[in-house]
Amino acid sequence: MSDKERHSEAAEASLIDDEDERARRESENAVAQFDMVLDLIEEVTRTDRPFRLRVSAILSLHRRALEGLSAYAGTTRPGDVSIGKSRHAPPAAHLVPELLEELCDYVNENWSEATALHLCAYVMWRLNWIHPFVDGNGRTSRAVSYYVLCAKLGYVLPGQQTVPEQIAADKEPYYLALEAADEASKDKAVDVAQMEALLDDCIANQLLSAYRDATDPNAGGPKERKLH
Repeated sequence: MSDKERHSEAAEASLIDDEDERARRESENAVAQFDMVLDLIEEVTRTDRPFRLRVSAILSLHRRALEGLSAYAGTTRPGDVSIGKSRHAPPAAHLVPELLEELCDYVNENWSEATALHLCAYVMWRLNWIHPFVDGNGRTSRAVSYYVLCAKLGYVLPGQQTVPEQIAADKEPYYLALEAADEASKDKAVDVAQMEALLDDCIANQLLSAYRDATDPNAGGPKERKLH
C-alpha cells in the first residue's frame, strides 16, 4: 500500500484479519462491483425510462464492494470519520442521508443540460466529500461516477483501461483534483474543473486503449483488473 493512500479512519473491527485474504477479497469485490456497474448501465440503455440516480443504487454498489469485509457494507456510517492525509473534515454522520439525496437531486435536475463529463466529475468529488461510509468511499465514488458517465452517454465506453482502473493505478492526480474541489466548496461553489480535466484524459486513454486493441493481433483474452 502506498504511503500516499488516503483512507477513512474510524473505529471498526475487521471481518478478515489476515492481510493477504483481505486483499484477495477486496480484489474480488472490486471486480464484482464493476460488473454490477455494467449491469446497471445495461439496464439504463435497454429501457426508455428517464434516468434517475438513486441513493439505493449507491448503497448497493457499496455493499458489493465491502461484502464480507465490513459489518457496515451497504449502510451509511454510524458516526463521524476522518480521512488520513487529507485536510477535509467530512460532515457529521446525521447529515449523510440528506446529503446523499441532495447529490442525487443535483445529478437528476441537471441531467438534460450538463455534460456527461461534468456529472461524472461532480459525483466523483461530492461522494468523496460526503464520505458516507466507514470504508470503501473512494472505490464506490469511482463506480457511481462511471455509472453516471455511461448512463448519460447511453452506452458503455469501449476500452480495457477503464477510468476507474486508471485512477486506481495512479491516485495522486485524483487526490489533487478532490482537494481543489474541496477548497472551492468552502465558498459554496461547485468547481470540479480540475476533476473534469483529469477525467477528460482518462476517457481519452480508455478510448485509445480500444483503438490499440483493434489494431493489435495479440489483443484480447483475460486481463488482470485493478479497480480499488
